[in-house]
Amino acid sequence: MERVRFAVIGTSSISESFLDAVSSSDEAVYVGSMSRDAERAARVSARFGGTRAFTTVAEVAACDEVDAVYIASPNALHAEQALACIRAGKHLLVEKPICANAAQARMLFEAGRSAGVVVMEAMRSVHDPAYEVLRAALPRIGRVRRASLRFGKYSSRYDEVLAGRQTNIFDARMATGALMDIGVYCVEACVALFGEPEAIACEAVRIAGEDCATTGGVIDGAGTILARYPDMVAELAYSKITTDLLPCQIEGELGTITYGGVSVPLEGTLTVRGQACGGASRPGQFTVGDVCEPLPFAPCDNNMCYELQDFVACVRGEREADEFERITCASLSIMDEARRQAGIAFPADAC
Repeated sequence: MERVRFAVIGTSSISESFLDAVSSSDEAVYVGSMSRDAERAARVSARFGGTRAFTTVAEVAACDEVDAVYIASPNALHAEQALACIRAGKHLLVEKPICANAAQARMLFEAGRSAGVVVMEAMRSVHDPAYEVLRAALPRIGRVRRASLRFGKYSSRYDEVLAGRQTNIFDARMATGALMDIGVYCVEACVALFGEPEAIACEAVRIAGEDCATTGGVIDGAGTILARYPDMVAELAYSKITTDLLPCQIEGELGTITYGGVSVPLEGTLTVRGQACGGASRPGQFTVGDVCEPLPFAPCDNNMCYELQDFVACVRGEREADEFERITCASLSIMDEARRQAGIAFPADAC
């Protein structure tokens, strides 16, 4: 396979970011997009140089010009759409979270194995080389005792909720909310760096009740997960109704790593106790304002290129997708439990 031929289900801004990555790749080529609105499908396909426009998943699945499908529809639709494509022998890259819960994700991965196709979650941070930089730096800070991974960004869609109007991004029927849309970045980064925790505790800010027609019941606007490991704890803080301006931080017995952007790491620093810069007066102490060492994060205009590279390598048989599957399933199990503790249920949970 010279170039993997992609169709895209969904025409949201995230799908356009993915198409930007495809357009910059020598390993992938764009065929066309699917939207229930035929005019929109044609417009988006033409804009990004596609040759086809689709209005149904069945059309995508039946197209011989398509090797792989990127799904960027609402979360609640992922499993059904993915299964239809798997049955047609298409490889699948599904926008995070891959499914509404861990049971659906495990079902999809098993269906992919049975059909001999690659199924992968499109979680940009897990594939970003910046996380390899973080892993390489961890031994230098000694035994990790505490981590704080954060992502909070006020969503304009919350204005719709406040006005009493329905929006998919805050709707239990669509398997969305703050945890599923933005907290997932914190959860998957935690699992990728430290593995699956022994236990979690979650507190969420709920922004609607069971009788709320605009959100389909209880949904979260913000929350915090405390993850317990044998010798450390991790705080995972997320919000779509406020903006968090603090960096992520990993604290070890010998030093501390800080970095900004849990989904797109842009800059970071490593400070080691006893090696503070700028003329620290007392060895063994951090000097406020001093930076010991910048972390060598490579600049990237669109880090979705990395998940695309890994997916194509898996499709070609050049690498295995097992580790990505493990991170996805463990993360969804954590989020299932977090939602249970917060009293947030999706229709898929009853299946």
